[in-house]
Parts: sequence; C-alpha cells; structure tokens
Amino acid sequence: MVEMREPEDLLREATLRVTRPRIAVLEAVRNHPHADADTITGVVRAELGGVSKQAVYDVLAALTDARLLRRIEPSGSPARYEARVGDNHHHVVCRSCGGIEDVDCAVGAAPCLHASDDHGFTIDEAEVIYWGLCPACTAQKDLQLEDPTRSE
Repeated sequence: MVEMREPEDLLREATLRVTRPRIAVLEAVRNHPHADADTITGVVRAELGGVSKQAVYDVLAALTDARLLRRIEPSGSPARYEARVGDNHHHVVCRSCGGIEDVDCAVGAAPCLHASDDHGFTIDEAEVIYWGLCPACTAQKDLQLEDPTRSE
C-alpha cells in the first residue's frame, strides 16, 4: 500500500503555505477520489464551515499547479480531482453513471505511450481514458434486455 504523507509535509515540500483550507482540500480529495469541485466544496464546508466556492477552486488550482493533485477531464463531465499523482496511471469511465476508476499504466514506464511524432515536445505524461459500462450498469442493462418493461 502507498504511504500517505501528511498534508502539511506535502504543502511545505511544494513551498506552499500551510493553511486550513489547503489541508482540508487535500484530505477531501484523498477521501473522495475523482470528485468534482462542487463535491469537494461540500466536504470542505462540512469540515471548516464558511469557505467560499471560489476559495476551494483557488486551492484546487494551486494544488494542481504544484502537482499535489491531478485534474482529469472526461468528456461530458466536470473536471475531477485525485491525489494519486506522479505515476501516470489512466482511468476507466462508465458511460451510463459516470463512475471513474483508476487503471494502472498501459505498458512500460511513464509516459506509458510513445507518440509517433512528438513534434519536438519533451513528453512526460500520457492520458488515456477507457470508456464502457461499469459492472452495476452492465447488470442493469442486462436486466432491461431480459425484461424491457422493467424501468429500474
């Protein structure tokens, strides 16, 4: 299991000030991987009380810029955040319910994929999103195929 370092230590190492909102956002993202900003705002407000949505957005941006969080943007979905950074993993997204799960690197070391033409870029990350149906949605679809009158 990956060692979870203290948020205060991570912030100091990234040369960011240690503040209650930053700690709360880091912990919220750790406890709710792939959550969107609204969900994270709700979790942070439950912990700290009156914190503005803009403050949470600002903290998310600062932590993402510092590479303490990763922002992913599946098509048709709001941006999502996760604390699993630095390993260049990928994601699988359910087309029906929007659920997201991590998928380890496709092949080899980061960036996992090699561009046919890098156009002179120094590539350090590749993003792959697999799309499909999660097990629960697949089972629901199978039930509906068996009994078309069933709505749930």
